[in-house]
Amino acid sequence: MSAKRKADTAIPAEETDQLLIRPLGAGQEVGRSCIMLEFKGKKIMLDCGIHPGMNGMDALPYTDLIDPEEIDLLLVSHFHLDHCGALPWFLEKTAFRGRCFMTHASKAIYRWLLSDYVKVSNIATEQMLYTEKDIESSMDKIETINFHQEKEVNGIKFWCYTAGHVLGAAMFMIEIAGVKVLYTGDFSRQEDRHLMAAEIPNVHPDVLIIESTYGIHIHEPREKREARFTGLVHDIVTRGGRCLIPVFALGRAQELLLILDEYWGNHPELHDIPIYYASSLAKKCMSVYQTYINAMNDRIRKQIAVSNPFVFKHISNLKSMDHFEDIGPSVVMASPGMMQSGLSRELFENWCTDKRNGCIIAGYCVEGTLAKHVLSEPEEIVTMNGQKLPLKCSVDYISFSAHTDYEQTSEFVRALKPPHLVLVHGEANEMSRLKAALIREYEDDPEYNIDVYNPRNTQAVEFYFRGEKMAKVVGKLASHKPKQDSIVSGILIKRNFNYHILSPSDLPNYTDLAMSTVTQRQSIAYTGTFQLLQYYLHQLSADVEMVEHATKQSMIVFKAITVTHDPKMVTLEWTANPVNDMYADAVLTVVLKAEDRHNATQSSNDSEG
Repeated sequence: MSAKRKADTAIPAEETDQLLIRPLGAGQEVGRSCIMLEFKGKKIMLDCGIHPGMNGMDALPYTDLIDPEEIDLLLVSHFHLDHCGALPWFLEKTAFRGRCFMTHASKAIYRWLLSDYVKVSNIATEQMLYTEKDIESSMDKIETINFHQEKEVNGIKFWCYTAGHVLGAAMFMIEIAGVKVLYTGDFSRQEDRHLMAAEIPNVHPDVLIIESTYGIHIHEPREKREARFTGLVHDIVTRGGRCLIPVFALGRAQELLLILDEYWGNHPELHDIPIYYASSLAKKCMSVYQTYINAMNDRIRKQIAVSNPFVFKHISNLKSMDHFEDIGPSVVMASPGMMQSGLSRELFENWCTDKRNGCIIAGYCVEGTLAKHVLSEPEEIVTMNGQKLPLKCSVDYISFSAHTDYEQTSEFVRALKPPHLVLVHGEANEMSRLKAALIREYEDDPEYNIDVYNPRNTQAVEFYFRGEKMAKVVGKLASHKPKQDSIVSGILIKRNFNYHILSPSDLPNYTDLAMSTVTQRQSIAYTGTFQLLQYYLHQLSADVEMVEHATKQSMIVFKAITVTHDPKMVTLEWTANPVNDMYADAVLTVVLKAEDRHNATQSSNDSEG
């Protein structure tokens, strides 16, 4: 299959060779992931997220560029807000009538994570994109898919692979008319304490849409990162401080809980210092994690045989600030992860003025959020109510967000060798560096040519794929071996991008179609004799067969057109098809000619009389 660039002519959408990939979000930015894929008249939306640094309608992808009613399929890679946060709005407030899929674990967690988002959002009710009721209603419209399970919707085949990143995260392979596109969503090729690494698909895509969050950065080794994290927490609490770790209720939080619980277990001197998991969803979240143990790595599956790793010995659930006695050193893991609002923001504002306290940012931060701002070491911050506070507590950044680094991305690309690569989900500069590095890496490789694109939001990347159209002969036609160079005659059936040739009698066996015949009948005023008509029809064709009737006079012309003579009327009858229709036109012309000749003769006789 070759890809070519050329001007598209006025071809029906389902026959065009043009494949369009257009980011409506996550184009040269991190946040509101939403990628549109259009090919052969099919439209697929990949993810439907919100921008964590914005509020209300501003946080949505650029959905005004599309007609939701035209979208066949919506695939959601995982439960993070920047990938599914706009989903209730899209499913409930637009004309979208297509089908929506995500994995079982993603659907279970989506429900609670978005509920938490609605509760902690510090914006006016009229600015809210959706309500708790909308989230509940949207659940009925979301279908689930198992990893490696192939599904088909309107001729679009798709299946998914494990992506690492968070529980239930999926990479989707989409196939339309033989062209394959892989969308990674967020993925990680490094196994951590509870998740498997992303799979390398055994199918090579024609186009790979891949995240570029960390650009050309290389992550420090996991063991070193964990040691630095636990060391920072230890230092903060032993100097008498409170340690705030902003996290999202689900995702990386579970990884950090496993690390801290184990570390506290190995350090008896810390047992008097409490660790709180501050989330109103904590209990529900953990029950989901306990349910989907089989979706995790071997380490967790082996451990569950002894004890549930998600039942923590040294960590307590903290539902709200009302239940928190803020006395002495403690460790609090609170949502949301970027401190836009909610409990993490409240605690940060309470603790930031004391130099004994510390904040550890443990995940990727988007521009426009407080977490991103405090990493630039400002002297003061502005609280939710507009007050200015000096920033004296320590702020450290350790990336536990499970996104690929350059080594993982490069290894993944090398394994799949896609001819076309589209970068999404990355700040413009990081994306540009990654694009340049990948082009450089393969420029001297004679066996592999790669085109790399980094479109901005709303900018479409165009590809042209022309594949051979193969028609399979089936049924009775297939059982007869045709001679060389002989013509196969049958009905061509197209269903979604598959073509079959079969005998008309086989239609009910292979399709929902059936054969029917249309009989045409046409009557013309004719006052002449039957013999005159017969004379003219013999001039038209030597093939005129007389048919005996008791009361009528008929003949069959061209073995197809029955001509019946009644008083003052001639009726033509035939089975409709292009050839017979042409014969009928010829016979009709002759009948009219005979009538004209009869009328002329009558006029002449009248004038002589």
